[in-house]
Amino acid sequence: MTYNNPLENTADLPDYGAIRPVHVVPAVTEELARCRRQLAELLAQPSPTFATLVEPVEAMHHRLARLFAPVSHLNAVANNEELRTAYNVCLPLLAEYHAEVGQNDALYRGYEAIEKLEGPRLDAQRQRVLAYALREFRLAGVHLPPAEKARYRALMQELATLQSRFEENVLDATQAFLRPVRDEAELDGLPAHVIARGRETAASRGEGGHTLPLDYPTYAAVMNHAHSGALRRDFYEAWYTRASDQGPSAGRFDNGTTMAQILAARHEAARLLGYPSYADLSLATKMAPDAPAVIAFLDELAGRYLPGARAEYAELEAYAGHALEPWDVAYYSERLRTERFNVSEERLRPWFPLPRVLHGMFEVARRLYGLTVSERPAVSTWHPDVRYFAVLGADGHEIGGFYGDFFARDNKRGGAWMAEVSTRLRVSGVSALPIANLVCNFTPPSPGEPAELRHSDVVTLFHEFGHTLHHLLTEIDYPSLAGINGVPWDAVELPSQLMEEWAWRPEVLPLLSAHVSSGEPLPAEELERLLRSRTFHAGLAAVRQLEFALFDFRLHAEYDPARGPRVAEVLDAVRARVSVLTPPPFNRFAHSFSHVFAGGYAAGYYSYKWAEVLAADAFAAFEEAGVFDAGTAGRFLTSILARGGECDQMEAFVRFRGRRPEVRALLRKDGLAA
Repeated sequence: MTYNNPLENTADLPDYGAIRPVHVVPAVTEELARCRRQLAELLAQPSPTFATLVEPVEAMHHRLARLFAPVSHLNAVANNEELRTAYNVCLPLLAEYHAEVGQNDALYRGYEAIEKLEGPRLDAQRQRVLAYALREFRLAGVHLPPAEKARYRALMQELATLQSRFEENVLDATQAFLRPVRDEAELDGLPAHVIARGRETAASRGEGGHTLPLDYPTYAAVMNHAHSGALRRDFYEAWYTRASDQGPSAGRFDNGTTMAQILAARHEAARLLGYPSYADLSLATKMAPDAPAVIAFLDELAGRYLPGARAEYAELEAYAGHALEPWDVAYYSERLRTERFNVSEERLRPWFPLPRVLHGMFEVARRLYGLTVSERPAVSTWHPDVRYFAVLGADGHEIGGFYGDFFARDNKRGGAWMAEVSTRLRVSGVSALPIANLVCNFTPPSPGEPAELRHSDVVTLFHEFGHTLHHLLTEIDYPSLAGINGVPWDAVELPSQLMEEWAWRPEVLPLLSAHVSSGEPLPAEELERLLRSRTFHAGLAAVRQLEFALFDFRLHAEYDPARGPRVAEVLDAVRARVSVLTPPPFNRFAHSFSHVFAGGYAAGYYSYKWAEVLAADAFAAFEEAGVFDAGTAGRFLTSILARGGECDQMEAFVRFRGRRPEVRALLRKDGLAA
């Protein structure tokens, strides 16, 4: 079939090379009109059934999600002004449609009737589809009076626009900063590849010398390795004032007002639905039972980790021989780690070329789940560096695939993530395989050379591959519950954080390492030193995550319209409780906290620590049986990975582990077992 618009072909892999901004708005508006027509036809049926109403709605919304997924993805990884404009035109249209469907009384009554009449005869998967949909109707305000329904729809459109604006401001502020280096002494300590990239950046601008950008690989290298305190301070200030009223771009991309508007809109939406706060609304779809339970969980962990974090920080100041500024911490921490364990991330880079790491990671997937991962070079992509991988199951049949976009570049959002291209679908005679985007921001390779990863990059890659496997290995036929869909957000990080554990195993690291010149695996003594360094400053790392989690949760739980957003006030209170160092007055961390203000972690950032407890306890089962034990892997696959949002996640964990999760495994992993 020939398509005038490449976005209209939702049956095959996206033709990324053919998609242009001009295609976006026509494709989305036409598809939304088609969905509305189809929904009206479905609701006109005299006696709808699961097969004649629920399944067609699942297929219809799968088609809409598949059409827009490439647009959303390109906006994140190949952003430009024309695409950004088209994307932002579509966001309120989509928000309006989804709110409209969620508040459709006739559709809701149809699902209720089907549950009542057919529910007892349906299998567990279909029963869960109905229960999940009915909950989503209620959370979309289906019971609200007409005026409040309209207000809720307006708030959803407003939030879609505001959250996109927040992310755009962070991207623009990040790309606006370039640090020229006039005195080459400021480059002392930086890895050679960072210096070379700085030279290339300067040359691309018609300048001599070196110019350092603010992408994460460069920022991390400066903070960890630059001997120049002035350079470190400049990068720290630029990073922690992005999109704010402070720093080198002060006021240009300020997210202050946007944050206030986001918090106000979320709170109003929660109140419309009958919840005291957005935090309470957030917990309606999570494992954690209520707000006090979340705060108690985070406070308990703070009590466990704070003494160690304070001791680590005191030791670090003693090592440095002076009081530390925030931009000194990572630098002296890396020096102490290198000295104590004789291990260096930069020194280990040549042993972790990306092709070898991918080969080893895919071998881990084969041993655990019987998967075969193979590259398909002919697939259309959005950049020459992007690669597509097909994934075959243990029986040799293709179960899905994913795109790998591994390197930092201009016009690409920072961070690492997995996103859906297509979700598994097998309903009403229509089927689709799950396809994912796996995105990282590693340092790009030199021409003709493979990219060399830090071990922390390897861990990041394994984390996102864990999300990818969760998406690909689902056995759920209905998109609303397949893969990560329908999974409580505080459980969605379990497969990803579990997968990280294999990147630390002595049985696995030889599979991942081969020196870029000699091909030799990581020497045994280097491997031992790397493994011994794992718990170094675990306390400092933990309290940093607890700071983020408590700030996010309290910000939403304690919001009061009469008092306004209180972003700085709440953050200061949280830092007084769990932080071991005081940031400078210009620090505006919250203004670039995209997970919370632009992503899916609002009142849910605690999920990382919650799921870390689950993952550590789950991996203990592998440690007990063997890290490649087929029975344990099969049990995790059938209990959790394959089930998506079909079942209660605590019940799924108990089915895998034989009991409820315990925090001891996490404390042992972080060296706090005593």
